[in-house]
Amino acid sequence: MTELPLIGEAPGDASGASRLTGARIGVVTFPGTLDDRDAARAVRLAGGTAVELWHADTELGDVDAVVIPGGFSYGDYLRAGAIARFAPLMSRIIDAANSDAKLPVLGICNGFQILTESHLLPGSMIKNDHLKFMCRDQVLRVENSNTAWTLDYEAGQEITIPLKNQDGQYIADDKTLDALEAEGRVVFRYVGFNPNGSRRDIAGISNAAGNVVGLMPHPEHAVEVGFGPETVVSRETGIAGSGTDGLGFFTSVLNKIVGGAK
Repeated sequence: MTELPLIGEAPGDASGASRLTGARIGVVTFPGTLDDRDAARAVRLAGGTAVELWHADTELGDVDAVVIPGGFSYGDYLRAGAIARFAPLMSRIIDAANSDAKLPVLGICNGFQILTESHLLPGSMIKNDHLKFMCRDQVLRVENSNTAWTLDYEAGQEITIPLKNQDGQYIADDKTLDALEAEGRVVFRYVGFNPNGSRRDIAGISNAAGNVVGLMPHPEHAVEVGFGPETVVSRETGIAGSGTDGLGFFTSVLNKIVGGAK
């Protein structure tokens, strides 16, 4: 019988955890951000070092990757993510993501909205088609396991991640959608139920290089046994998940940074 880790205990052996602690993952906070501490905790549970970044900072420092977490930056005034896109730190993130170094960037929920507003990712986010806030445990299918944030998953794998949004409907014109499909840049797709009307059941996408990924569900809320969506049963195996399906996002980027990615 496999022994489950204690709550708050990072998975893996001590040597592996020690190897990953040198990787520094920046977590950005905007006015109205809600899930920055959850994202930082997920980084630590995965074995990395979380670094606080403030939206008004003018330098990224020596971080190896960046997480733009969920929330309601600037109260979602004008449009979700529209004001945050002009924060001083976002200019540095955009430059670093597009540089030869290809800084890994993950946008979660409001972070995804900010990435589309920043044109790091194509398309846009609008109100859910039912015009209501949606909060549920959501099954996703991993469509692309070759991005910086999905290396520890398998293509076709189904995972369960909490979702909570009001402006979660991903839209783009048919030409853009066709290009995303053809280039393998649809990273996650909703399974069984489309919670917001997103085109082609798209839950998350990447840029062409695969270093920038955005998705609406919240992997940072599925990283600890006992605190994740444990009651959802896999259709493939019939086995309830451990509640840690989101941890792979963070271990993926850490393993890539330290050179252990597959």
